[in-house]
Amino acid sequence: MSTNYGTKRVVTGAHYGLRDWLAQRITAALMVLFTAFVLGSLLLTAGPIGYTKWAGIFAAHWMKGLTFVIIAALLIHVWVGMRDIWMDYIKPVGLRLALHVFTIVWLLTCAGWAVQSLWRL
Repeated sequence: MSTNYGTKRVVTGAHYGLRDWLAQRITAALMVLFTAFVLGSLLLTAGPIGYTKWAGIFAAHWMKGLTFVIIAALLIHVWVGMRDIWMDYIKPVGLRLALHVFTIVWLLTCAGWAVQSLWRL
C-alpha cells in the first residue's frame, strides 16, 4: 500500500533564482568597492572638490574602463531588480511586456548617456 503525502509539486517560471541572487550580490559588492575607491580618491587629494578634481579622477584610461565595468554592473543590477518587480506585481501579460521593453530602452539610454559623459572628461 502506497502513501500519498500530497500532490506532486509543479515548479513554474524561468528558474532565475540563484543566478539572479548571485548577480545582485556580486554587482552590489562591485559598486560598493568602486564607490569606496572613488570617495577615498576624493578625500585623499588636496584642494576643494570641484569639476577639475572629478575630471582628474576619471581622466586615466584604466579608470574609464573600470567605470564602464561598474556602469555595466549597475545596469545588470537594475535590470534584475526591475524585472523581478514587474514579474511579481504586474499580472497582465501585455502590460508586463510593455514595462520590460520600457525598462530595457530606459537602461540602454542611461548607459549611452553615462558612457558619453564618461568619455567626454
